Amino acid sequence: MPALSPSLNSDANLEPSSHLAVGDEIDVLPRIFEDAINIAVMRRRPSAALQQSAQAQCLTDRAWQLAWLGQPGDELRADLLKRLPAPEAAEALIEDVQLLAEAMACLFDTETVGIRLRLLDAAMCPRFHVDNLPVRLVSTYHGPGSEWLPEAAVERAGLGAPSASKPEIVRDHDAIQRLAIGDLALLKGAGWEGNEHRALVHRSPAVAEGQKRLLLTIDPA
Repeated sequence: MPALSPSLNSDANLEPSSHLAVGDEIDVLPRIFEDAINIAVMRRRPSAALQQSAQAQCLTDRAWQLAWLGQPGDELRADLLKRLPAPEAAEALIEDVQLLAEAMACLFDTETVGIRLRLLDAAMCPRFHVDNLPVRLVSTYHGPGSEWLPEAAVERAGLGAPSASKPEIVRDHDAIQRLAIGDLALLKGAGWEGNEHRALVHRSPAVAEGQKRLLLTIDPA
């Protein structure tokens, strides 16, 4: 299984990452409900079919995005098939998105989820920040994965709108972590009750010229 980041596996980073739950099985994701945890990551290696299906959607000259809100099921599948740029190669990707949407609905006991699937050619949110929503699932199918900070590496006084009077957000640049392609990460935001001042600090990765990134996010609604 791919690692999140070389630094995550070093003994020196175990304590600063005590708010992290990580594993290779699906049962790691419900640990997001633990008070101390603000990021839960299931490491996974995408199948060859899924990688090929995702890459086919990246073979376009322009960036694109697909937003969908509703109950996972046949309607979601039909909409994805209609709107993806390479529908003839989309089967494996559609199956994965639908599976993850159903899993999010089940985990958070809701019938409705909000889905965004985006092909990016630039960093979407390049500055470290927190989300104001309760929780979000993030997964990258192609290109660099999302970056996040262990709590010990965060200066929270620097968050928010940039200002010359604010301190640098990152205390230790060597501590920056990156999710791998295929990883499923639940990021707990400031909208989670009791987590208002502990939301996970994260950002979009830099995207090199000519590089593309296929990103999925799912929010329980």
